Amino acid sequence: MNKVRVYLQEMIKDLRFENLPSGWISFDFKTFSKTKTLWDYQENALRNAIKVLWKYYEDFADYQKYENSGINNERKRKFYEWYKNNGLELNIDIEFDENSKLLKLLEDYYPVEEFYYGRNKKKKFRISYENFINRMCFWMATGSGKTLVIVKLIQILRDLIKRGEIPPNDILVLTHRDDLIEQLKRHVNEFNYANSHDIFINLRELKEYDKVKRENPSLFREKEITVFYYRSDNLSDEQKEKIIDFKNYDNDGKWYIFLDEAHKGDKEESKRQHIYSILSRNGFLFNFSATFTDPRDVITTAFEFNLSSYVKEGYGKHILVLEQ
Repeated sequence: MNKVRVYLQEMIKDLRFENLPSGWISFDFKTFSKTKTLWDYQENALRNAIKVLWKYYEDFADYQKYENSGINNERKRKFYEWYKNNGLELNIDIEFDENSKLLKLLEDYYPVEEFYYGRNKKKKFRISYENFINRMCFWMATGSGKTLVIVKLIQILRDLIKRGEIPPNDILVLTHRDDLIEQLKRHVNEFNYANSHDIFINLRELKEYDKVKRENPSLFREKEITVFYYRSDNLSDEQKEKIIDFKNYDNDGKWYIFLDEAHKGDKEESKRQHIYSILSRNGFLFNFSATFTDPRDVITTAFEFNLSSYVKEGYGKHILVLEQ
């Protein structure tokens, strides 16, 4: 793990935020609610997120309304090339054996390459990580206020959509425990009733998606944005009592997905992680965690403020306050 570099954060380090076009920098980073303002490091996380989005949606291929689907693949290609130009040599492609169930899941959505491995020339398959590169991670310590950053980033996405800088993709927040969903609801409620905001975040459960879209196909009204949420561990590729089939909510992969500690370490984890990528394949994935272990998450981290950094910067004493 120590040998894996936090590439994305390093890559945007020399990209000065104040030099971005005006439509990308005029935001209120500080205000959250009547009683909460963001810490400097939380504001820095937001600025890093904007720098990555600018690079992806403007610098590589400027987003245009009604652009064709191939443009997003071009962005992915250039984004992945950018990593390689900055020294990424580690093979992070996804490889599969011939009878892999994951391969059968993914081959409907991504180009698959066949190759032969080892002395016995065993047939294997790979999908280039270029197909999954439209993502950024936030490696933030427990208690550092990740949910505040998520809510503020939703506000920023809505503003960028309103300004025509990024596509009007739907937004989905996934987390793996009911108490974290309740925490999200509390923070959104607190945010909504701050007098200074010109936006109301309307939270709806993902199961209501069809009903909500029938009532209002555009989820971005003048002063309101509808954001969906669900238990991340209840998304699968089949329908059961509590489990829902992600294919019913595919939306042509046009989602901005926020993952909040959405990994449990069980045997279904790998499949779910790929499902999140499928759903955001024509959008963008934002992954928040205090404990990244997959090298791909470390490499694509746009903001690293894990526990050691958090304590080193002197914020450790605030952990209990932020958790409250």
